[in-house]
Amino acid sequence: MGTMEEMMESMMGTMSKEEKQEMMEKMMEKFFADMTAEDKQKMMEKMMPKMMEGVNMMQMMPKMMMEMMPKMMEGDKKVDMPMMPEMMMEMMPKCVEMMLPGLPKEKRVDFVSKIVPVLMEQGCAGMSEEEKEEFKAKVLAQLR
Repeated sequence: MGTMEEMMESMMGTMSKEEKQEMMEKMMEKFFADMTAEDKQKMMEKMMPKMMEGVNMMQMMPKMMMEMMPKMMEGDKKVDMPMMPEMMMEMMPKCVEMMLPGLPKEKRVDFVSKIVPVLMEQGCAGMSEEEKEEFKAKVLAQLR
């Protein structure tokens, strides 16, 4: 019997792209079942550079975020990420800083026109009228 690598090579050669993707999804669930968040983070740090080769982040990120966000923000039991809001607060400004300069001016205007009202509205969620006014004043002072 050959090595695990030889077996994988033989098996993978006979599979279609779709079969490989389906198998990978099933294997990933089992593979990560007993790993801690720290274990997963260490693995991601090692694997990310290899996985990102040839990937267009501008196409991938919106789709990925739309799939992940509801699970993460609703506290889905499958996704145990209590640090998600804090992580997003750190990641989102960096993503916007990287993304916006590469967009045409018209798209930047469209994006900012959509995101600023959402930020203001959701930023004030659950606040009293007095708190909302103070919040808005602080934000507007930062814009000047």
